[in-house]
Amino acid sequence: MFSSYDGLCTIGELAERVGVSVKAVRFYSDRGLLPEASRSAGGHRRYGPDAVERLNLIRSLRGLDLSVPEVRRILDEQDAGDTADALEAAVEGRLSTLGSELRALRWREAALQLVLDCPPDERPDRLRLIGAVSAPPSTAALVRFWRGWLPARMPARSVGAFLEVAVAQSPDDPRPSQVLAFARLYAFVTRPCTGSGTGNGPCQPGAHEAAGARESAVLYAGLATAYDLAGREMRRGREPRPGEALDGFVDAYANTYGTRDTPGFRRLLVGRLAADPRIDRYWELTAQVLGAPGSAPEPTPGTAHDWLLEALDADLSTGAGPGESGRRVSGGDDGGPHTASVDVDHRPVHEGGLVARR
Repeated sequence: MFSSYDGLCTIGELAERVGVSVKAVRFYSDRGLLPEASRSAGGHRRYGPDAVERLNLIRSLRGLDLSVPEVRRILDEQDAGDTADALEAAVEGRLSTLGSELRALRWREAALQLVLDCPPDERPDRLRLIGAVSAPPSTAALVRFWRGWLPARMPARSVGAFLEVAVAQSPDDPRPSQVLAFARLYAFVTRPCTGSGTGNGPCQPGAHEAAGARESAVLYAGLATAYDLAGREMRRGREPRPGEALDGFVDAYANTYGTRDTPGFRRLLVGRLAADPRIDRYWELTAQVLGAPGSAPEPTPGTAHDWLLEALDADLSTGAGPGESGRRVSGGDDGGPHTASVDVDHRPVHEGGLVARR
């Protein structure tokens, strides 16, 4: 209780009691956050005993870096006797903002260390590389890359499911090597499209243009299951081999093109898949971004696809004559193989948009 005869205090007394400046009290009063009880004969502001608690609350809320409009909503809600929805929403929003700011700081710290650790003559190029990426990094460029490359008629649900596994999220607390990998991945997906790693051909597999909504959905759903099964085998350290994962992989293509899984189809399929250009670099960098220190690389759709191709090669090698095993021939800057194109019933069998790029 204030010592004055009417229980009110001046602006200076209130400021001293709470431990803030007179300027701060005047600021909150002028904005309607701290109502005055009355004015003195000389026009000076006077406040009641409840002003101490209210000013303490305002100072606490502002100490959490909440904005004046947010503080006003919280006080209005409190004055109306409502639940603390405004306070909860403001705190959650601030936590989200702080999380983003912390991620940005951790990214910048790792990026600065990355520049510091490289040889002086490489620093300008490295600065340009990482400077093109926002902090914290956005995955929008990666999403645009895949949306422009996936079959145009592919259902939105199938696209979303694929993006979940194909788009690498930067770690919240990245190491310098992960910053470098993500920056290189960003540069890879934003470079002008000149075709495959060999620089020839259009940017999208030609078979995508002919794939309808149903066919593309069937293909990608089947491949997703096969990649998941292959990933489990890879985590166990198993070498590529025939089995459930390979059967699902072949079935995905057979079902898409309305044919059956036969030895002849497998020979045609392996030849066609081997002929497709590749974007192995994308998956290599993705694995580096996602990799944990000291652990084996996490399987990606690209590495799972490679495992299945090797399993298909092994399967054909055990049952086919010389020259019919479908083994791939190396070539191309990205490790992409190049062999003759093969059609099934005059319908092109294509890789399905996961590791091939035309």
